[in-house]
Amino acid sequence: MYSVQDFFDKHGKGLDLEILSGHLGMNRPIKVPEVQRPGLSLTGYLRHFASKRILIFGKLEILFLRDMPTSTRVERLKGILTKETPAVIVSRRYRPPKELVMCCEQEKIPLLRASIPTMDLVIKMTFLLSEEFSPSITCHGTLVEAFGVGMMIQGDSSVGKSEAALGLIERGHRLISDDIVRIKLREGSYLEGTGPELTRHLMEIRGIGIINVAHLYGAVCIRDKKNLDLVVKLEEWDDRHFYDRIGLDEKFCNILGINIPFHLLPLKPGRDVVLLLETIALNHRLKDMGYNSAKEFNAKLLDTIAKRQNQGKKPRENHKKSKN
Repeated sequence: MYSVQDFFDKHGKGLDLEILSGHLGMNRPIKVPEVQRPGLSLTGYLRHFASKRILIFGKLEILFLRDMPTSTRVERLKGILTKETPAVIVSRRYRPPKELVMCCEQEKIPLLRASIPTMDLVIKMTFLLSEEFSPSITCHGTLVEAFGVGMMIQGDSSVGKSEAALGLIERGHRLISDDIVRIKLREGSYLEGTGPELTRHLMEIRGIGIINVAHLYGAVCIRDKKNLDLVVKLEEWDDRHFYDRIGLDEKFCNILGINIPFHLLPLKPGRDVVLLLETIALNHRLKDMGYNSAKEFNAKLLDTIAKRQNQGKKPRENHKKSKN
């Protein structure tokens, strides 16, 4: 459950929020990632009024309330302040009417005040709430950035994920998170990966222990978050398994409803895993630019076969003509 207190603790300082009343209601849940200004509801028109949204009172709402008789003001405020209202925020440091303070105290609704303009407050809160309510998932793996490509390395325990990521870091690439990757859906169209605050910039290397990548390789080799572009799974080489040698059949894995390119990379002594991971990243960039090596090779192969077939038909046709 995401509460008003959670939002205040995380974003209160950035929005310059202060609590005026309704302290007992700070644990009220925020159920929808939306805010709204009361608007027509202050005139008494409550049809289609969304009571589960955070209410923001700006200059127009405050002036409109002040022009009302006291009894009407209380009636209209009680009509929009319900048990489902998460919180009320007054913008521009306006002093709320005493009836608004009284109604919030009675219903135990947190009443807060911000210093920023009303529309800026609406935009910022809409963005922050949409971020907080974005679907997310936690995956086991190591997330790195290689040539600008966000690559999550997965595989069974002790297969060499962290060692492969360390090799990439040594070549100048960046670490986002080791062992635990938190992936969040952004704007419903792309994924963003990050790591827990506790283990940020840290890696566990078997036989060595915990190392701090930022201290060893510098701040240029780390970053806090990165878009997830592809997933590579490392596994021990299995002679019974058929591994793709051309790359025509592109594979994907679905994460939070988004299809992410997927590569299965078999490991055995003598294979340079770091070089292969860099090649996967570079090949992914080429595909994004519209250049697919496998498809180009396949097109050339089919064209060559077609030409040879046509050359084989011509001598036969000439032979038939000579007989006639």
